[in-house]
Amino acid sequence: MKTNVLLTGRPGIGKTTIIRKALAALGLRSGGFYTQEIRGPKGRVGFSLNSLDGRSGILAHVDCDSPHRVSRYGVNVPDMLAIGVPALNEALAGSELIVADEIGRMEIFCPEFCEAIVRCLDSAKPLLGTLQARRDPFINQIRSREDVELVEVTNDNRDALPDIVVAKVRELLAR
Repeated sequence: MKTNVLLTGRPGIGKTTIIRKALAALGLRSGGFYTQEIRGPKGRVGFSLNSLDGRSGILAHVDCDSPHRVSRYGVNVPDMLAIGVPALNEALAGSELIVADEIGRMEIFCPEFCEAIVRCLDSAKPLLGTLQARRDPFINQIRSREDVELVEVTNDNRDALPDIVVAKVRELLAR
């Protein structure tokens, strides 16, 4: 039985926007996190990590000195440990809906994050999130889980998806 809904698709297609619109329409007690671009005068310089309860930090940045790199960004594992992992654990303990935006290459540098994601996916609570389209062993494991419904975001369907996601989550909660 599908109990988790994960949006996937190319970067910049609007997955986070869809999740934020769906959350606003649902009005549920939700917990977890989302990521957001950090823009500088010459374009994107990094990504912030934001818990749904208001904590924020840096997921990755061009100026982050880290052994973990994705493209030109150093990945800030300490902020994932301080914000992302606790947000998931708290959502698992006290929310109706768990939000994980995003499960991708940057986030999975943190083993505790991967463990928290698996605990959340294994729980009876629905998880709404985004899954990077790029292939990776951990991401592939999530993609192949029988309890995960993958929804590909395209230019053609992205405007209709917030309502579709709302309906899917409501159906999961009604079971």
